[in-house]
Amino acid sequence: MADTGKVLVVGSNGQLGVELTDALVDFYGEDQVIPSDITPSDRKNFIKLDVLNADQLRAIVQEQQIQEVYLLAALLSARGEKYPLVAWQINMDGLLNVLELAREGVIRKIFWPSSIAVFGETTPKIDTPQETIISPDTMYGITKLAGERLCAYYAKKFQVDVRSVRYPGLVGHRALPGGGTTDYAVAIYHKAVAGEVYRCFLAPNTRLPFLFMPDAVRATLEIMQVPANKISTRSSYNLAGFSTTPAEIATSIQQHIPDFQVEYEPDFRQQIADSWPESIDDQVARKDWGWQSRYSLADMSEVMIQHLKKQLSSKILSS
Repeated sequence: MADTGKVLVVGSNGQLGVELTDALVDFYGEDQVIPSDITPSDRKNFIKLDVLNADQLRAIVQEQQIQEVYLLAALLSARGEKYPLVAWQINMDGLLNVLELAREGVIRKIFWPSSIAVFGETTPKIDTPQETIISPDTMYGITKLAGERLCAYYAKKFQVDVRSVRYPGLVGHRALPGGGTTDYAVAIYHKAVAGEVYRCFLAPNTRLPFLFMPDAVRATLEIMQVPANKISTRSSYNLAGFSTTPAEIATSIQQHIPDFQVEYEPDFRQQIADSWPESIDDQVARKDWGWQSRYSLADMSEVMIQHLKKQLSSKILSS
């Protein structure tokens, strides 16, 4: 168990939140981690929380003696395009509420995730550098860019210890897709294991950067343990794993499930994907805090299929 105050995870029911909360419990101890979300959960110590309610957030932080907040609650890219004003409210006001608690000294450290959605059509697409043209074309990306500048502002002006990474597409087996453009890379495995055809909303050759969930969780834990004087980037660090396409993922799955088939029916999410980088340069994170991804596409496919088959078998046996 690490020696720290209690940890609050806001958005613990989400795709990242489910797995990060488990990792934090392993690291800090179950009694030190408070999962929270706007929807109910049967997790131990869970508290229902609307992060937009600043008074409720403050009360929970003070009552539970919270010292670190992992703010994961957000409306993602595809859903954000359908509900742009809601995306702005959730993604921005929630961050401001948490930053203000840190400015006042109520909490001492924040993790807030940014995204490759901050990049846009004018951003270099190959090995996108840490410092580059940032011109998002979606409301989700706009909120992430604004959030990055807020984090950097609060860090410089008020010495708030806020840390962030720009996640690429995240793939994990513990939760269903959450409304992101890269979430096809989660849904495709579910369909494959269920023996169904997957209808992909992106074209087969759409190349995007991804990170397998164990790497994403490890990166999050690592950056939060680095001494503050090692963090040179207070907006958000580039983070890279591997880059791939729907067709390449399908081929990787077919190494395990030969009969799996994909049909391609690109929709409005294709335009979003086309505005994002194909690969990411994360050398600043590597230099500052020793970041290094471990999982390849082949590794991810093997683990995803193994776990999803187990989950499907358990459902069948319990039904």
